[in-house]
Amino acid sequence: MTEHASKSSSDARSAADDSGLSSSYNQGLTPLHPPQKSLIRVNMILRALILLVLASVAELLLYMHHEMQAGTILLPAAVLAVLMVSVLPHRIYRRWGYDMGDAQLRVLRGYLWRTDTIVPFNRIQHIDVAQGPVQRLFDLSTLIVHTAGTHNSIVTLPGLATSDAEAMRETIKDHIRQDMI
Repeated sequence: MTEHASKSSSDARSAADDSGLSSSYNQGLTPLHPPQKSLIRVNMILRALILLVLASVAELLLYMHHEMQAGTILLPAAVLAVLMVSVLPHRIYRRWGYDMGDAQLRVLRGYLWRTDTIVPFNRIQHIDVAQGPVQRLFDLSTLIVHTAGTHNSIVTLPGLATSDAEAMRETIKDHIRQDMI
């Protein structure tokens, strides 16, 4: 990894440790880039809006056909939507971490179902850096690593600063080139 990417990763790690974001689950791992939390929040807002529209339609249909009391479905859906937008983004963000070692990439993710994936560089077949339209607004990218094998042959690491994702890609490519020599 380049000096810039290493420095920003260690700065991000120490910032997360100082702010108490780090837990025993992902202790010592580099957290995702901080704007990832805002991106997660935007995604949760979109999901909450869909939930509220569906709940409104369901309540309207039940009110018209069964004269149900107003708020029976919409009120619990609104409470769930508020929780989705206010609580989940922080919890999801906190449960992602990664470590780029000398010979492997480790990605740790998950809240209920935790996954700890270690990808040895010599198993990597190719690497992509992807960026969707909303990610571009936050200058974020996703590192996608394709490995040999069938189980978990694609490992994604979202929430990286675009410069860090590109630097990680170059580091992995350089390591693969050295192994081929």
